[in-house]
Amino acid sequence: MTNASSMLDTLDIVFLGTIGLGTVAWFARKQLFGRFGGASDSKSTTAANGKTAAPVKRKERNFVKVMQEQGRRVICFYGSQTGTAEDYAARLAKECSQNYGISAMTADIEDYDLTFLDTLPEDCLAFFVMATYGEGEPTDNAVEFWDHLTGDDAEFSEASGDDKPLSNLRYIVFGLGNKTYEHYNAVAREVDKKLSALGATRVAERGEGDDDGSLEEDFLAWQENMWPAFSEALGVDEANVDKQRTAVYSVQELESVEEDKLYLGELGDKTQRNFDAKKPYPAKVTMRDLFINSDRHCLHVDIDIEGSGFKYLTGDHVAIWPTNSEVEVNRLARLLGLSEKLDKYVMVKALDDTASKKYPFPVPTTYHSIFRHYLDINVAPTRPVLAGIAQFAPTEEGKALLEKLSKDKEEYKKVVADACRNLGEVLQMVNDQPGSFASIPFDYIVEGISRLQPRYYSISSSAMESPNVISATAVTLAYNPTVTPDRTVYGVGTNYLWALHKATYKDADTGIYHPEYHVKGPRNAYLADDNVPKVPVHVRKSNFKLPRNPSIPIIMVGPGTGVAPFRGFVHERAFQKGHGKPVGTTLLFYGCRRSDEDFLYRDEWPGLFETLGEESRIITAFSREGAEKVYVQHRLHEHAQQVWDLIDKQGAYIYICGDAKHMAKDVQSAFIEFAQTLGGKSPEQAEQYVKSLRSKGRYQEDVWS
Repeated sequence: MTNASSMLDTLDIVFLGTIGLGTVAWFARKQLFGRFGGASDSKSTTAANGKTAAPVKRKERNFVKVMQEQGRRVICFYGSQTGTAEDYAARLAKECSQNYGISAMTADIEDYDLTFLDTLPEDCLAFFVMATYGEGEPTDNAVEFWDHLTGDDAEFSEASGDDKPLSNLRYIVFGLGNKTYEHYNAVAREVDKKLSALGATRVAERGEGDDDGSLEEDFLAWQENMWPAFSEALGVDEANVDKQRTAVYSVQELESVEEDKLYLGELGDKTQRNFDAKKPYPAKVTMRDLFINSDRHCLHVDIDIEGSGFKYLTGDHVAIWPTNSEVEVNRLARLLGLSEKLDKYVMVKALDDTASKKYPFPVPTTYHSIFRHYLDINVAPTRPVLAGIAQFAPTEEGKALLEKLSKDKEEYKKVVADACRNLGEVLQMVNDQPGSFASIPFDYIVEGISRLQPRYYSISSSAMESPNVISATAVTLAYNPTVTPDRTVYGVGTNYLWALHKATYKDADTGIYHPEYHVKGPRNAYLADDNVPKVPVHVRKSNFKLPRNPSIPIIMVGPGTGVAPFRGFVHERAFQKGHGKPVGTTLLFYGCRRSDEDFLYRDEWPGLFETLGEESRIITAFSREGAEKVYVQHRLHEHAQQVWDLIDKQGAYIYICGDAKHMAKDVQSAFIEFAQTLGGKSPEQAEQYVKSLRSKGRYQEDVWS
């Protein structure tokens, strides 16, 4: 089960429901760094040769001081989980400089002490590009800022005791969210509200992007009215600005590189000894296909984390870092005229000394490694990217087509967005000759394509029962877009796992086409001669958790791979019951197509529920075995009285995992209906009842769109 923010992310990375380090990460930071805005910690820096220099004092935490030293008037803070908010912040900063002549910088919001917001001069401005995760949670890098801003006593550096300490601050907010979630864009809205309450002035309307619709189009549409307001606030005469593109990165081809300084797809700093989200752990994995007699595959993946230093709790998420398929690597390289130079050494670094990241990925490296491991070459190019590369089209017809796609929203939606075409496919559609776009400077490619991100999966094992082996459950994704039914789009992460599985177990090849991957990884690190596959992983905390008291009943609803975290839940409660602890009623509502095809973990459930006792059971819905389709919400209605009694009389916790658009809404409607018909509540009271369950943590969702 996976999470999404970009085109293929939406397909292959399921958008998870309850994400973030939350209190655990906040507490850890407090213990390490003291109060918000406390003493600097020590931090390693990466030199141009890719090696880590001696530890030095962390970068200056006073962002106002940095801005003044660098002559910046605008700072673009970002709270980002998958990199999209970071990309948007960088685009805003570049636009400030290139189109409005205002020097700007981007900033990871956790890198600076935001208590200095009260000292930002009135002729400056701060952007806040903030993503919301799960149940209205901030991204991991924004937790410290969020806790401070939303606390009872938000203190700042100079305005002690002032009820409007931010009266000098001028700001603009853009939020990234998903409308299928109840707390849509809650972080951006709350940041806006709190800053305003503290006396700050918002100079343009808050923007809100919907990942369930078109986040990119929302971002572009918001800018139409935002930039005029920005110009007025900063006194910019746009007509007098020389709008010339400035490169963001320098790209230098190298004749030689010392082997130990070369990165060939490794993630993170080679000299870093601990493993984390920036340097994932190469974990040994074993896999098996859970589907029977099916043209689809669902992999159960066991990940050995012993020796990694990772700890997880049942309900957390595991991040698996994929590799791009050779099909897409070769397609883009051929059109850019790089097929013969894929193994050429290359150094890429930011030209701006104040860039939030000096290097976009580990360097020095090769073109091959950049395409395979570092850039998300499967994501659909944005309209601004297509506008930028139009000038390099080999023909006037090709230039006209790219310009049309960049300007015509409906044409772009049909040809690129809805068709899920990546940059290579768009260029191929324009001109399929090798090297036809060789004139595009490579810094355009690095700037225009996001960094390849991990795919997140709900952990389907119990931390009590299996502390050193994490399990994940992933269906290989392949589908045909409605607008191009003759084309098949392949999810990046799950097909990478399948390629690794197929390379490990030769009898796994069913003859069905799947993209080829370089499964051996950098320096054969992922599939060596011992034929034991590895994947780079890290663990992310979640708030999707069982009640602390195991005697409390639970009701779980999880069709398809939505059952993944519930396998972990059921294993944990069976483990507790087996060790003499009282365990409450455990109900699992599970649905799939057919009992003889895609019934996940069908052989495990009988023994587990026998251990849990007769009050606990799995209730199944097989949608394609009868004359009419039956789904989990239908089974809920059939067992309405028992479900309602568990909730209203015994304090049961409710857990929903799966599709947010339809299933989760239908299931919520069922619970609201039970509150009316069985609880005697009015429609308004019933809705409020379910909301109160959410606020108490008794109604939890881990859903995606």
